[in-house]
Amino acid sequence: MKSNELNFEQGPIRPPNEAQSLLLRFTRNCPWNHCLFCPVYKRREFSLRSVDEIKQDIRTARAVADDVLASAQAMGFGETVNDQVIGRILGDHQYSNSYRSVALWLYHGTNACFLQDADNLIMKTDNLVTVLKFLRSQFPQIDRVTTYSRSKTITRKSAESLKQIRLAGLNRIHIGLETGYDPLLKLMKKGVTGEGHVRAGRKVLDAGIELSEYVMPGLGGQEMWSEHAKATADVLNQINPHFIRLRSLRVPRRVPLYEKLQQGAFTIQTDDMLAEEIDLFISSLDNITSTVTSDHIMNLFEDLSGKMPQDKAKMLEVTHKYRELSDTDRLIYRAGRRGGAYRSTDDLKNDPSTYRKIKQLVENTYAQEGDAGVDRFITEMADRYI
Repeated sequence: MKSNELNFEQGPIRPPNEAQSLLLRFTRNCPWNHCLFCPVYKRREFSLRSVDEIKQDIRTARAVADDVLASAQAMGFGETVNDQVIGRILGDHQYSNSYRSVALWLYHGTNACFLQDADNLIMKTDNLVTVLKFLRSQFPQIDRVTTYSRSKTITRKSAESLKQIRLAGLNRIHIGLETGYDPLLKLMKKGVTGEGHVRAGRKVLDAGIELSEYVMPGLGGQEMWSEHAKATADVLNQINPHFIRLRSLRVPRRVPLYEKLQQGAFTIQTDDMLAEEIDLFISSLDNITSTVTSDHIMNLFEDLSGKMPQDKAKMLEVTHKYRELSDTDRLIYRAGRRGGAYRSTDDLKNDPSTYRKIKQLVENTYAQEGDAGVDRFITEMADRYI
């Protein structure tokens, strides 16, 4: 097969920390697909892929990798995919997106692979084990294989099945915990309880698989924010996952939750309220050794990260510094953060030029449209990333 004919199937999303991983699609879309806050997979039918289909995609990905490495050798760089090699590939429109993704994976050299889509542990254990072993045989340099799964699906797997899956090569599972508060889980149609989250998380850890749990600040709205923060921390305290990842709620028009927002049944939090919620959540984490990270552009605080328990005070300092800002500086930080210019409140004083530009932009917007216009402007910038 010619280079420009090498192509394989890939899904729509992956976790932010898997941006430089090899992406392979094991299932299509989401078998649950009822969550009110989720914009992904809606109006798309879930389907399992056959073992043969997945193996063929892995073979194609291997062929792409070999082709890219051959190009590097032909250019005189041995098997090093450097700037010149990747630049030539990305600049040539004959290559498919999947071809380019493999080239970029080789360029970044992460030796990591992420399996798309939303819940690959729903596959029969024997089939998943078969394709995992095949993946490892085709790409022996891979040292981490990760996937999404749902707590409900994991609780249905036996302990022995999870151990087989780990031995076949799956190292880490991402679970969308979102909240540990049962009334909120029911409202958002998550299809699981807090106790179910705990059982699933512990089963993953008992199988020797790394566990990454996603938490959604803002999901409780103004009505349940405190219960959401405390119950979610309580569930995580019982699990003690390797990673706790924050991914804040956004409610654009295409998300099912938007209807409840319009009906007045759900009231979205302001950023100032969100800072208070995050502060309560971090304060409520106790007796765990998890790494907390805020690795998503939608989050208000990108620099809120650390290892529990030793970095707890440092993480709380992030929220405290924001809340101690003047009204003007909080507004400028919000605009700068939602626009992608700021990662930390420290950037306000470290980058005076950007500060002045954002301040002028906010003042102009306020003069024309008032407080509502400024809030709408900031919201629209944040919603671009969904």
